[in-house]
Amino acid sequence: MKANTLNTIYKDIFETFEEVEIKEHIKKLIELDFYYPYNATFFCITNTVLQGFEYVSKNFTSCTGLENNDMLEGGMKYFWSRFHPEDIELWVKTLQSLMDFTMKNLDPKKRSKMSYTWNYRIKNSKGKYVNIIQNTTPLQFDDSNKPIIGLAHYTVLDAGIKMDICASAKYLNKKKEYETLYFSNFSNKNLLDAVSNRERDIIRLLLQKNTSKEMAEKLSISKHTVDTHRRNILKKFNLSSTGGLRSYFNNNINLL
Repeated sequence: MKANTLNTIYKDIFETFEEVEIKEHIKKLIELDFYYPYNATFFCITNTVLQGFEYVSKNFTSCTGLENNDMLEGGMKYFWSRFHPEDIELWVKTLQSLMDFTMKNLDPKKRSKMSYTWNYRIKNSKGKYVNIIQNTTPLQFDDSNKPIIGLAHYTVLDAGIKMDICASAKYLNKKKEYETLYFSNFSNKNLLDAVSNRERDIIRLLLQKNTSKEMAEKLSISKHTVDTHRRNILKKFNLSSTGGLRSYFNNNINLL
């Protein structure tokens, strides 16, 4: 897919008004830091209107070997030029699907408490493709409540790890816990598609070593319901213990 075509598609997805401001109200950073080794992440403040970056953290260079100024000056077009050719079409589908879900299925009041995750591969300074898991939290919205400024958290993983391209949308509830409202695997359909959104939340909390009681509190459900979900999850994956579940998903963390 040519860069100018990608540029047009992206602009259509995020078409909005031209005036934007950055608001300083980030209070909860992405909890996925729990899983990843130190210095495997970098941050950007994204601007979908200008298709650029308002800020790129200094750790971008240590993670990719690429220069911060190239990101700031070249914007998203430069970043897209580093994408693996096989991932571009699926990546576009994830953006279109997430935006469609946001605008058609989400109450506008919920949109400020959403967290979106998807993944792809980019070429680093050594010419090697690495996996990127991008998690974006909206900071500012236009008049139609479409997210236009976001805090993007990128986790870099070795390309040797085989990852399906997936997308998810999570809502930060009153108990300050993320609840999965949307998930799709764009690479293929497999057993993971049989896992419900609630079961994904249970799995994520299990990986954080929460007890059934703690999970029930965070998700505002009964302990009995949590235990039922736990049994169903183990049955779906033909596993006998939570330890086996942790081993499986530690290698497939982007699926949550």
